[in-house]
Amino acid sequence: MKNIIIASTSTLYNGTYLDYLLPVLKNHFQNASTILFIPYARPGGVSHEEYTNKVRKAFEQINKIVVGIHEFENPIEAIKQAEAIFTGGGNTFVLVNELYKNNVLESLEEVVKNGTPYLGTSAGSNICGLTMHTTNDMPIVYPPSFRTLGFVPFNINPHYLDPDASSTHMGETRETRINEFHFFNPQPVIGLREGSWLEVKGNSILLKGELKARLFRKNQIPEEINPETELSGLK
Repeated sequence: MKNIIIASTSTLYNGTYLDYLLPVLKNHFQNASTILFIPYARPGGVSHEEYTNKVRKAFEQINKIVVGIHEFENPIEAIKQAEAIFTGGGNTFVLVNELYKNNVLESLEEVVKNGTPYLGTSAGSNICGLTMHTTNDMPIVYPPSFRTLGFVPFNINPHYLDPDASSTHMGETRETRINEFHFFNPQPVIGLREGSWLEVKGNSILLKGELKARLFRKNQIPEEINPETELSGLK
């Protein structure tokens, strides 16, 4: 049975790393003493070691040990043996490229669909959708495919921002970009606002947090989705 948390962000404004989610994560990872961290997205270009150390300090607050996948000689076996898995944020193109390069995408998909608890934030959440096409990141590397893990039957846009009528920014809004995506692709897109997450338990997918999410469907007017809404039936 799938047991997944798909969070828009790791850090809220004026907060510290993962602090707003720690009570939820304490329960989510209650049966795991050690969490395998996948640092491949490398936010700001930090090293795998630096990123893992940052995560390690956060999880010490709920008495969890964190080990980085880069510390293992065989990353596939590390995933297969993991008690729990966390994929952090950063650049989604870099993350997906590394998952393919290390031949771990299929193993990650398999173990999580079979029940290994998983947490994704930002880029680590983006890859939970059908494809990574709705990332906000620059394509600084070229992964072999844009297909991702497909834990949910739609795409995800983390860090979703609403249009700001008072802004002088003349570029495209997030909503415009998603409409462009729908010109070529059929699947729904969930815009996850900061502080929101999806809780996946078996076949159930619930929106969690205090904020609504934005649902985009091809050739339809976008909708606001309330917390605790069941999203498993989206097509």
